[in-house]
Amino acid sequence: MTDTASIPADLSFEDALQRLEAIVSKLESGQAPLEESIALYEEGARLKAHCENRLKAAQLRVEKIVVGPDGQAKGVEPAEFS
Repeated sequence: MTDTASIPADLSFEDALQRLEAIVSKLESGQAPLEESIALYEEGARLKAHCENRLKAAQLRVEKIVVGPDGQAKGVEPAEFS
């Protein structure tokens, strides 16, 4: 996936992160020619954004604990982050 194609929307967080780590490793090694390095950097930026979006979506699904007036947990409800 070193071309300029967009990141598939259904790409899992784990797969995107694994690809991003591979890109970082290759860029840090200095083994890629300039044009390939630029393409890898662009793909890495798209993967980073994809991972951030996946994390935000997961965060919104997390439930928060509802604490009653007595300080005891009384249940859970969908979290609202703003």
